[in-house]
Amino acid sequence: MSDQKKSPPAAWLAVKPYLNGGLSGMGSTCIIQPIDMVKVRIQLGETGGPLAVGMKLAKTEGVGALYKGLSAGLLRQATYTTARLGLFNNISAFLVDYNKGKPTPLWQKAAAGLCAGGIGALVGTPADLTLIRMQADSMAPVAERRNYKGVGDAFVRIVKEDGVAGLFRGAVPTVVRAMALNMGMLASNDQAKEMLVDAGCTKGGTAATMGGAFIAGFFASACSLPFDFVKTRMQKMKPNADGTMPYKSALDCAAKTLAQEGPMKFYTGFPTYILRIGPHVVFTLMFVDLLPKLQKNVGL
Repeated sequence: MSDQKKSPPAAWLAVKPYLNGGLSGMGSTCIIQPIDMVKVRIQLGETGGPLAVGMKLAKTEGVGALYKGLSAGLLRQATYTTARLGLFNNISAFLVDYNKGKPTPLWQKAAAGLCAGGIGALVGTPADLTLIRMQADSMAPVAERRNYKGVGDAFVRIVKEDGVAGLFRGAVPTVVRAMALNMGMLASNDQAKEMLVDAGCTKGGTAATMGGAFIAGFFASACSLPFDFVKTRMQKMKPNADGTMPYKSALDCAAKTLAQEGPMKFYTGFPTYILRIGPHVVFTLMFVDLLPKLQKNVGL
């Protein structure tokens, strides 16, 4: 009887990067959701620092309000992060073969992050829109609140009121923001880990993995916040009294914001944003590194 270990099924190997990506994103979201809620509140006009906004929200609406939209957030990760991390893994594997085993140039890693982020964001736009709507609803005047019962109710009502196309409102800034974020996150993570290994860290070790993840968190935040700001404004806008929308497009939103409020408006809530994006990136990349090791232990 041969004691040679059996190789995992081909179907599992094909699905594994996508499954691990989605699970990693969902685990991170459960940890980061309260910070994300505070970030959205600040972007939508709430005054005060992140801690003050969070304490006020918990005091006035209950601790559960910090987790409003969690179901939509998990759905978003199950679609968006599953796609983007799975695609990036496959594109990276292709680039290794393309470069004949030589280190992948940074520009190719950036291109891989752009492609994976853009496609993943398009898949996840409906869930992202629902998340923003649910988080922003409690800030509206009582008479104007949509009072969604949950992510399913939000989906049904958005389709009923705005049509299927309504689920993709703000898709362009969502996709562009995701491309910027994933270019900063995935390319810098790979590059940083390579540099840390060259500096003496153990390949696949905790120092290289965590160091790369923290660096990735910073670059992901810096690259993506202006796009996130425009995306949030586009997704929460309501018709004016005359029936017209405040912004005609993402570019119109960016132009009006720049002209009326100045360039630094795009970095509103940056401390909260980096506190939210940074840990989310770190936890996601740590989970992405951990899950294959755990699966390997059970023969997967």
